[in-house]
Amino acid sequence: MNQAARADATGKRKARILVVDDDPGLLRLLTIRLRAENYDVEAVENGVAAVAAASRFRPDLVISDLRMDQMDGIGLLKELQSRWPGLKVILLTAHGTIPDAVQATQMGAFGFLTKPVDKQELLDHVQKALRISGFAGSDEDWRADIVTRSALMEERLAQAHMVAGTDARVLITGESGTGKELLARAIHQASPRRNKAFVAVSCSGTDEAALDNEIFGERGALASADGSTLLLDEIADLPMALQMKLLRFLPDSPSQGAASPAANVRVIGTTGKDLAALVAAGGFREDLYYRLNVVHIEMPPLARRREDIPLLVAHFLARLSAETGVRKIYAPEAVELLATADWPGNVRQLANVVRQNVALSQTPIIPVELAQQSLGGTPGRMVSFDEARDEFTRSYLSQILQITGGNVSQAARLAKRNRTDFYKLLGRHQLTPEDFKQR
Repeated sequence: MNQAARADATGKRKARILVVDDDPGLLRLLTIRLRAENYDVEAVENGVAAVAAASRFRPDLVISDLRMDQMDGIGLLKELQSRWPGLKVILLTAHGTIPDAVQATQMGAFGFLTKPVDKQELLDHVQKALRISGFAGSDEDWRADIVTRSALMEERLAQAHMVAGTDARVLITGESGTGKELLARAIHQASPRRNKAFVAVSCSGTDEAALDNEIFGERGALASADGSTLLLDEIADLPMALQMKLLRFLPDSPSQGAASPAANVRVIGTTGKDLAALVAAGGFREDLYYRLNVVHIEMPPLARRREDIPLLVAHFLARLSAETGVRKIYAPEAVELLATADWPGNVRQLANVVRQNVALSQTPIIPVELAQQSLGGTPGRMVSFDEARDEFTRSYLSQILQITGGNVSQAARLAKRNRTDFYKLLGRHQLTPEDFKQR
């Protein structure tokens, strides 16, 4: 079924429900009832087929019989929970298996319905489960800032949407510029906490005492994020003393430790570093790592989602056109060049290149030569050693600024230069840090 068929007349996405039952008659009845209420329904006859269907269909809710061959409802529940934390499951049971269903709800099932299934009771349970899961009226506003047609990114977004309805902590990893903070904000927007302000703190490049106050102070982030979501950006850079302090603030699980000051704060951490390697090297606390890494989402680099590059380019051009009132487009060969280029700074670097090309282009159509220059290359001519060295240095400095989002202190540390020398290099190559800051 195509995407248009899975949207209602207003353009909002329908809630997707996976129904699992080895009774063909009941399976058909449930499907008819749910489709009559404008839900998008996938029906399968056993638990094994349900796991495969869930990977493809990405349901917002699963309704499953408890007693089935091959994999019963409890086995399916465990498998779904391990793969997609936060996915709600309603179990169907005969009167004789009600004790088993009660046990299943204690294991994480959203609830259970007894057969024969009452239509209104079914619909009430479905509506409640979708509301609690953060389905949010079935539109796509929660992810509006993330531009993609990539199947890999859609997989990450589906994972994010499923976990959004829970209070589970999330660790988002990925290279700089891949959109980790955007995904964190999307999770907040899809969650029941969406009406409270999203709070973000950078753990990098800040004095330890100032960072301590910013996170743990009387009016710090933990206090401000009460009932909301707190993003700890670049959590790997959190000083060891503050790691210990954060550990004391966080309960073992979000559902425990009501006396903790952070009991009603949903914490999301992001990092571009290998936290597991840092733990092994003694640079990050192992207990804090496991407390934060309840659900792990890895943001793919732009090189693994190249099909998104033309779409992103069009998006950035449209945004700049709205800002400036001037509409520019790329020549087809320029788009091809951008789609095949290396992007060490990922989406952030692509956005900066587009902004730079729009500013420098003297014609409505941005030529391939200008795009090539922005990427640090000049095809068709052998350059001198001095030109090549200057070109390399400028490209190197640009990439560092793109990777750090224009943060000169971080960039200087990466280049192993002091700030004064680094500023001189920037001046010599006519680079302005402000041009690389994420807007």
